[in-house]
Amino acid sequence: MPQGDKSAYTDKQKRKAAHIEESYKEQGLSEDEAESRAWATVNKQDGGGKKSGSGRARRKAATHH
Repeated sequence: MPQGDKSAYTDKQKRKAAHIEESYKEQGLSEDEAESRAWATVNKQDGGGKKSGSGRARRKAATHH
């Protein structure tokens, strides 16, 4: 199964995934399964790829009268 494009992730997210992947490999998982689970964990924790920066500010909730 081909892995998705990781260019949308920050360097910090990539390092985190690599670290998690190593932990899974130490537990005896295959290379592919470890990578898959590592990225799933990063996505769950961080909500996916790059989200910070300009244009990502939260909008204020509209007040209803």
